[in-house]
Amino acid sequence: MPHNLHFDAILFDMDGTLVDSTEGVVDAWNVFAKTYPAIDVPQVLSTSHGVRTVENLRRHCGIEDPEELEREAVRFENAIVASGYKEGNKGIVALPGVLSIMEALSPGTKGPNPAWAICTSATKPYALSALKAAGIEPPEAFVASEDVDRGKPQPDPYLLGAQRCGVDPSRCLVVEDAPAGIISGRVAGCKTLAVITSHTREQVEAAKADFVVKDLASVTMKLSENGGVDVVIN
Repeated sequence: MPHNLHFDAILFDMDGTLVDSTEGVVDAWNVFAKTYPAIDVPQVLSTSHGVRTVENLRRHCGIEDPEELEREAVRFENAIVASGYKEGNKGIVALPGVLSIMEALSPGTKGPNPAWAICTSATKPYALSALKAAGIEPPEAFVASEDVDRGKPQPDPYLLGAQRCGVDPSRCLVVEDAPAGIISGRVAGCKTLAVITSHTREQVEAAKADFVVKDLASVTMKLSENGGVDVVIN
């Protein structure tokens, strides 16, 4: 039975929620394994999604120097984008249902109380490149890796996203694909909608998502006449 809901703002994750960059991420870790041969790529891929690039590089590559971390994070994210230009690769693409939702919400991107935000663990330069590749116009309210001291699963990204939309976190819906992000949204006090695009249903349910769908093709969103967003989850 459909859930008919209303929220003051929608806070979207990016990778795995709005866009599919899996192919590029796999390629980037394989590139980094040449520099850091101790990397176990399959193991890294099973644990790294939804976590900031700098934190993954610190954990899996042993990089501690802040300047080197920043340089290597840029190199890693550039490798994701570059992967899309390899022959036979599909590149970074919008996931099912995303473009129709973006079109419906696009009039609500500006103003003192934007209706939606993107809160990503990626750096802003990479995030903007990924969104452009997928044909998604970035919203005015935007939270990237460098905007917070603590990334997901800490609540900071979604607390800041709600703040930039000018709304209370308890009146927001977080849309996520990764357990770390679901936990981040829940701890921030938001309701959470999980899409099963990068993890299993069991994994996102274990993170205690409020709603679970296959992907955003099962969801419709429209701007409400009185502000905020009306959401139908099928």
